[in-house]
Amino acid sequence: MSPITESRRIAVIAARWHAEIVDNAVEAARAGLAERGYTEVDVIEVPGAFEIPLRAQRLAKSGRYAAVAACALVVDGGIYRHDFVAATVVDALMRVQLDTDVPVFSAVLTPHHFHEHDEHLTYYSRHFTVKGGELANAIAATLALDTVPVG
Repeated sequence: MSPITESRRIAVIAARWHAEIVDNAVEAARAGLAERGYTEVDVIEVPGAFEIPLRAQRLAKSGRYAAVAACALVVDGGIYRHDFVAATVVDALMRVQLDTDVPVFSAVLTPHHFHEHDEHLTYYSRHFTVKGGELANAIAATLALDTVPVG
């Protein structure tokens, strides 16, 4: 476990922009974590991806969580701002884990092309389900490393 806590509790932060897609990752992560014995999973909702890092930092510093994960879909709305948002969020999440020594995971995804029509909604809903499963795998594998002595 993380040096800060012996908890097996996991925090999953979920952005509400495109919640119908993001929630697929959240539910798949919860299911995958439960299969691995992590049944205490708190889902914390935030308005969008930009709000994730501060919430992740506060959760990591709380000492209540063995890991913090983030899920969001950052789309190109016709301006280049989405690239900056996605890069800023991922960079900040890395800084949170390095500053707090609590593992932080990202399923903050930025597709090159996203349009709100049935084909893309279906495709990205399935894709986020896969990513949620991968998120659960990464969390469980990383937390298992904390049980192995270093050196």
